[in-house]
Amino acid sequence: MLIPVVLSGGSGTRLWPLSRELYPKQLLPLVGNHTMLQETARRLEGVADVAAPIVVCNESHRFMVAEQMLQLGAKPGAIILEPVGRNTAPAVAVAALAALASKQCREQAEDPILLVLPADHVIRDVESFREAIRAGRAAADAGKLVTFGVVPDRPETGFGYIHRAKGEGSAYPVAEFVEKPDHGTAVRYVQSGEYFWNSGMFMFRARAYLAELGKFAPEMLKACEAAVATAKSDLDFMRLSAEAFGACPSDSIDYAVMEKTADAVVVPLDAGWSDVGSWSALQDALPRDESGNVISGDVITEGTTGSYLHSTSRLIAAVGLADHVVVETKDAVLVAPRDKVQDVKALVNQLKAQGRYETSLHREVFRPWGSYDSIDHGDRFQVKRLVVKPGASMSLQLHHHRAEHWIVVSGTARITRGEETFLLGENESTFIPMGTKHRIENPGKVTLHIIEVQSGSYLGEDDIVRFEDVYGREGTSK
Repeated sequence: MLIPVVLSGGSGTRLWPLSRELYPKQLLPLVGNHTMLQETARRLEGVADVAAPIVVCNESHRFMVAEQMLQLGAKPGAIILEPVGRNTAPAVAVAALAALASKQCREQAEDPILLVLPADHVIRDVESFREAIRAGRAAADAGKLVTFGVVPDRPETGFGYIHRAKGEGSAYPVAEFVEKPDHGTAVRYVQSGEYFWNSGMFMFRARAYLAELGKFAPEMLKACEAAVATAKSDLDFMRLSAEAFGACPSDSIDYAVMEKTADAVVVPLDAGWSDVGSWSALQDALPRDESGNVISGDVITEGTTGSYLHSTSRLIAAVGLADHVVVETKDAVLVAPRDKVQDVKALVNQLKAQGRYETSLHREVFRPWGSYDSIDHGDRFQVKRLVVKPGASMSLQLHHHRAEHWIVVSGTARITRGEETFLLGENESTFIPMGTKHRIENPGKVTLHIIEVQSGSYLGEDDIVRFEDVYGREGTSK
């Protein structure tokens, strides 16, 4: 049995302002109609004997991950919530432990093969990817720890490399992992034909990985075992113990295991791979027009070449640009030369130092019940557009510092206000006084749209006291 382990951690700061801490790149549809997480799951279709995937994600992304998998009709075997990030080695360890503890593996006394896939990669040639999986599976069956090495098409200095040893067949012994090289060294690597880019994708038996982790990083394994043993079930999620997992050392699979084990092999992967680690990398992964531009959204150009232009909410008009990146969102605009986009991370660090919300949230914020968009604000007031999914319900809550006015634009709302419960139809409104318990529900089969006007001395999202919540968020503001 093959169990995919999809790693959906990370914040993708190099793709700011589209990717943000609470809405990272793997949850965005960057290269098609599906998000990168969904594309990761979809490319496994057609692979033989594949079980439901295990997804490991940040706790704050849990509802978006669950919703996106539900949209595909791909119910995960488990969604494991990391209370803190501890890199890939612990993430895979807790997935391996969860897989071995699953009902199916226990009943069949099976040691499953795990296929570890980051959720933020682009694979253009899916059939070649599946062929590499078949080759890796044979090696994993033989007890090897497989890494997939991308066949390089250029001397890239932004990736680590894997040097293969002499061997026959489709899986080569690993001679060494090497750090990001300078340009001259990268040229020699590519010319030799013996070096591959390190893709960050792996395949091995669950017990084989845990045995090697226990040999080389016993404290890490012990912490992961404690975190899984004390994990709590929360709706469809497996919530790891914050205390136990927080005590776990942080390290990658490469450093913790693959560079030390004697059983590492590399399977070449020539499938149009990209880790989409920057705006220029995303541009290279997408088709260009006759001027060499990649255009998304409402964009017009004049004399503009070799540029990436992405609009989400308004017109971008570009004149005379060459090799630039312009990305517009509702609350931020990025403009950068293509050869400077790696510095976006430093820009995000500046924003964090200033305490600006744009590093973590978009103006439109997604919640398990739908979303809200802060469309206007000023001294003592804020206007939001609320979108509530059919059958969804907000929590029963109150605010100490603000009152709210609700106007239904479309759909029907069931309103709880104090001791009252009543329906509100299109073009109808109500008022929620400060300190009054209230809730919005959508009892219908169409999406509910409401304009909310807040007024008061403090309008922050942390002025929420939850009393009842179907999503298990009582007492929190998330």
